[in-house]
Order: sequence, then C-alpha cells, then structure tokens
Amino acid sequence: MDGDRVEIDGGIMEGGGQILRVSTALSCLLGLPLRVHRIRAGRSQPGLRPQHLSGLEIIRDLCEGKLEGGEIGSTEITFTPGKIKGGTHIADTKTAGSVCLLMQVAMPCVLFAASPSELHLKGGTNAEMAPQIDYTVMVFKPIVEKFNFTFNCDIKKRGYYPQGGGEVVVQMSPVKVLSPINLTERGTVTKIYGRAFVAGALPIKLAKDMAAAAVRCIRKEIRDLYINIQPVREPDDQAFGTGSGIIIVAETSTGCLLAGSSLGKRGKNSDKVGIEAAEILLRNLKHGGTVDDSLQDQLIIFMALAKGVSRVKSGPITLHTQTAIHFAEQLTKAKFTVTKLEEEAPSKDTYIIECQGMGMINPNL
Repeated sequence: MDGDRVEIDGGIMEGGGQILRVSTALSCLLGLPLRVHRIRAGRSQPGLRPQHLSGLEIIRDLCEGKLEGGEIGSTEITFTPGKIKGGTHIADTKTAGSVCLLMQVAMPCVLFAASPSELHLKGGTNAEMAPQIDYTVMVFKPIVEKFNFTFNCDIKKRGYYPQGGGEVVVQMSPVKVLSPINLTERGTVTKIYGRAFVAGALPIKLAKDMAAAAVRCIRKEIRDLYINIQPVREPDDQAFGTGSGIIIVAETSTGCLLAGSSLGKRGKNSDKVGIEAAEILLRNLKHGGTVDDSLQDQLIIFMALAKGVSRVKSGPITLHTQTAIHFAEQLTKAKFTVTKLEEEAPSKDTYIIECQGMGMINPNL
C-alpha cells in the first residue's frame, strides 16, 4: 500500500470487470483510497473497456472522487473517493456496454448518499455478457429490495449490440442501514412466465418461434404448469437498432424468482435461442437453490453491507460469486462462510452462503 491505499489485483480469480465494480463501489462507500492493477489481465483485450470506464466515472462523479489512469486500455487505476452525494448523474458507455452493469456499480453507493439520486444510464439494455434489463427488473429488483430499500427503474429506450443507444433512468432514496436477508426455502414452482422480444428490422415471427421452442423444452420437464411467454415487438420509438432475445422466470411458493435468458444474433436459429433460455432456467431449478446463477454474485455486496446475518441457499458457487466474496472480505469487515448442504438429496449441488454483514450506517441520515 502506498500510504493507506488498498491494493487490488485485478487479474486474479474471475479477473474481469466485476473486480472493478465491487472494489470501487466499496472504496467509495468506505472512503478507502484504492489502486487496482493488472485490470482484466487475462482477457482478450486487457485493460479498461468503455463500459468499465463509464462505471468508474459514475462512481467518481457520485462521490466527487479523483480517478487516475481512467482511459480505454488502461491496466492500472488509482481512485480516491470523496463524500457520496445524491442528485442526478449520467453515465454513457457510448457503446453496447451494459446499463445493468453500470447500475450494479452505482446502486450500493447511492443507497448511502446524502439525498435521493437519479441515474441516467446509457448503453446496451439487452447485451451479451451481462444481465438483460428485463432480468434486472423482473428478478434482481424484487429480490434485492428484500434488503429493505426500493428503487424505480424506467426503461426509456432499449439498445442492442453493437450500437447500444439504450437508456434507463433509476431513481432511489438513501437508507440508514440495510437489513439482512434470509433466502433459504425454495418452495415449489407455482408460475412460469416471460417475454420473447424482437426490435428493429426483425419480424414478430422470430419472437413467437423463440417462445414456442422454450415452452416445448420446459414442457418435457414440467408438465402441469401453464407457461406464459409473451412474444413482443418493441415499439420503434422505444428501441434503438435491431435485437432479439428471451427471458423466462419461474416463481415459487416462497417468493423465489429464478430465470433463464438468451439473446438472438445473426445466424443463430430462433428455436436455439428459446431452448438455450429454457435449459438455463431448468438447470437453475434443478440445483434446489433459492437464487439463480446470475443473481448469486449480485447479492454479495449487499450482504456484506447489511447489518446482521444474511443466508442464501444457492446452487454451485460461481467464480463471479467467489470473486465478489474475496474482495468484499478484503475491503469490509464482513465475514462469509460457504457450506455445502449434505443433507439435501445427494444428487443436488446446494450450498448456503452466510454472511455476517459489516452493518454499514449512512452517516448523512
């Protein structure tokens, strides 16, 4: 450490943008100066990409911090946070970089701001390598709000690979403290629903084909449940460019939400897109966890910040989750334990992620 700067190795474990998101958000919240080196060291294009830089810039702006090394391709940054302020903030990846990932980095910070915030996030809403905005609204939002806060997410315009051009507006008020969560009972699946979408130049038939293929695939495993996947064509004034995809959500008797999603791309058969999403959903339902593989890692930072013990039952621990835990423990006083549940059916690969949260208190309220 130079002075009190926390050293973060951006090339270990998952080795991607997630390390930046978790560590800069926590740096901002805890007032810890940070140096991140070997950023995205193992990736085909190492260093900062446009969406990572936008994420760093929004954090810098949220807390009037100082960022050095903030340019595309940079493999080392230093960040010195200031005081988190509310108000309106804009982040624009100017590419199809994911607005959902911008939301991931900013949300924990604005929860502990001095006043309400409005985030205008621009880029891709339904992009590869990131949660789709539909997932954020349909699954992430209702579950993360169990930490005892609420937010509003207004999809102004959808944007797709490669141009982006989408925009969402997120509004949220600060909290004094986050409550812990206890998601340990999966319950039985009571509903399966979703949306298959096309935008731009693509015909609605593709959405209908995706939906039908997904339903056929799920039917093989789950016969007794009505599956409601709506095919939709995004209105032209609410979408920029051309894109397609599907998200399918399963809701359980205990209020758990698990999903599978997939995106269409040129040369990819629409049946294949539907089947891919269905198979991801079925795999998430098979492991017996209360959260799916995409949500797992997104909850870690909130568990670390909450006051008290959080417990989440999950399927196999993803590398993203292991990485989030590693850096959350490095930067906060939170303590995580991951225990394999042996008493479950031996065929199931189920774990309990437990966290004694640090009990972050908003000094402004």
